[in-house]
Amino acid sequence: MTLSPSSPSSITVTLQQLIEASSNSRHGVGIEQALQKISTQMTLIGADSKPMNSFLYIPFLQFRLDSRQLEPNDVFVLLKSHIANCQKSRAYLYQAANNAAFILSEIDPLALLATAHVPPHANLELTTDNTKSIAQQQLTALPCPVLYVPNIRNFLGDLIQARLQYQQPVTLPAVVAVTGTNGKTTISQLVAQLTQLTGMSSGVMGTAGNGKLGALVQASHTTGDALAVQQFLYQMGVENTELLALEASSHGLDQQRLQGMPVSVAIFTNLSRDHLDYHADMAEYAAAKAKLFDKAHFADLTHAIINIDDEYAQIMLDTAHASELIVWTYSLDASKKATFVAADIKPSLQGVEVSLRTDFDDGKVNHLDIVSPLLGRFNVANLLAAIAAAVALGNKTGINLERIAAVIPQLQGAVGRMQRVPSNDGCFIVDYAHTPDALSQVLASLKTHCKGQLWAVFGCGGDRDTGKRPLMAQAGLAGADKVVLTADNPRTEDPNMILQDMQAGMSAEQYQRTHIEPARQTAIEYAVSQAAADDIVVIAGKGHETYQEIDNVRYDFDDSVILQQALAQAGRV
Repeated sequence: MTLSPSSPSSITVTLQQLIEASSNSRHGVGIEQALQKISTQMTLIGADSKPMNSFLYIPFLQFRLDSRQLEPNDVFVLLKSHIANCQKSRAYLYQAANNAAFILSEIDPLALLATAHVPPHANLELTTDNTKSIAQQQLTALPCPVLYVPNIRNFLGDLIQARLQYQQPVTLPAVVAVTGTNGKTTISQLVAQLTQLTGMSSGVMGTAGNGKLGALVQASHTTGDALAVQQFLYQMGVENTELLALEASSHGLDQQRLQGMPVSVAIFTNLSRDHLDYHADMAEYAAAKAKLFDKAHFADLTHAIINIDDEYAQIMLDTAHASELIVWTYSLDASKKATFVAADIKPSLQGVEVSLRTDFDDGKVNHLDIVSPLLGRFNVANLLAAIAAAVALGNKTGINLERIAAVIPQLQGAVGRMQRVPSNDGCFIVDYAHTPDALSQVLASLKTHCKGQLWAVFGCGGDRDTGKRPLMAQAGLAGADKVVLTADNPRTEDPNMILQDMQAGMSAEQYQRTHIEPARQTAIEYAVSQAAADDIVVIAGKGHETYQEIDNVRYDFDDSVILQQALAQAGRV
């Protein structure tokens, strides 16, 4: 995540001072309660024998999660990696100990060092074969104390924000968080646009970039680490941003990277197969998403906005109801009873006309006609979620549904999400769809517009869930007339092997409709040269990305740019 945070860390502070200074804020209360709770669990180990609460009075500058960025008198927070690597964690510990004021470790340092060799700079003579004793000697020899805090993620965000606020207090923006497999980027950007168009200063944080609308900086992760997230939130406060719409990834929720974020409105879009290289199964994936609707994790929550058309909606509903949130639902099914329903949808290549029905359980069912410039049926669902969030926020700001509806024609889709690239004939779309469900939705939406043949150009990423590959191919073949299989981000895998995995189970008829071209640029050029004037071509999978990752190197590659060049070469612009 690329950020430009201010640095309110030029003077030292202690944890005790942070608690006292922020005693009237939820950050201070949260920190104090957390420190009291863990006081019976923590273990302070270091160069000197000190009272257990002595770490509260050690002066420091700021928190660091990366030992390479550590400067003298910073606090280093050693967190567990998803992929356990004791050797690396030990190296981080030793590297940090030379500069840190003290170390907060999520990992038991004795267990971490019990099997480690004594580093040359430790100047220890091994006098016993007892590994625990050896580890104790190593820790005692460290130049700074190490505090073992196994549940540090429960309050790390609060701790970081309290430090940021200490020297220069700022008012933080309200936060709307969006989770789900598909739609997070579009909905977060739509929420920010709707609120800004109705008078609020808004920003976004997620896959397509971070910052105020119109000035986004490209992000490396959907959800950054706890330090990056809190620094960005603080920077938005410095810039007087009133609303921050962010994407909450399952990784970020599972690893508590959003702890301490003042999320007041949480949105669930949908859940389909993705990230099963990280989560054990779909149940675990859903449980990670459901954390966003739990006040035990997000104390500022007031509203939950949930897509009841999705099969996993009930898990989110149960969690939200258990937290006693105001629960609003949305649906594209006119027969369902939901708070926001698209009762009628009239699509065109210029957008959609929607008859919106609202029912807030007050006995009044209202109807409102809206016109959206966004392509695709699934973007109607995205729009309903964004409208609901804007209404929820409007309860505090006085912005009503009619005012929100009036600005909808001014909305712009997120970059790389159903993004139409201009051409003299034919219709050419770039979209981020990289899961079977997302690809199916994109193709189904465009099929209703297509007078000729529908083309899909896509691949699968390397070093990721291999079981998804044939499912992606089948989704493309089910929704498109012509399919071009090509590379996505191969990473360290051979693109031909990925393509071979995608072809598993294909029939002879499907092969006849499929063209295989490992080179993505060549594949795009092929589709442009072969598509007829009435055809629609979708370049799917990478969307907003401006690179292609091959053998750990990121090469410049932007689907929309490559597509523009191919159209120019073919004389179609």
